Amino acid sequence: MAVTNPAVTERQRTYLSPDQVCDLIPGMTRAGLSQLRFRGKGPRYYKPSPKKVVYELEECLAWLESTARTGTAQEAS
Repeated sequence: MAVTNPAVTERQRTYLSPDQVCDLIPGMTRAGLSQLRFRGKGPRYYKPSPKKVVYELEECLAWLESTARTGTAQEAS
């Protein structure tokens, strides 16, 4: 009998590599994504090992939607 983790079965999470995030967001580059991480301005990320960075799909989409603007007079962040 397999033991299931209720947190995982409740909502299946999709994790993305930096390359996959760049494919998801038009115009995003690995260098740009790295700079956002460095400045603490991009989507939240996870670091499961010293050399590995992953992003959760829903958090990337939420971050992208939070950057919506209605006019050019709004200050860019």
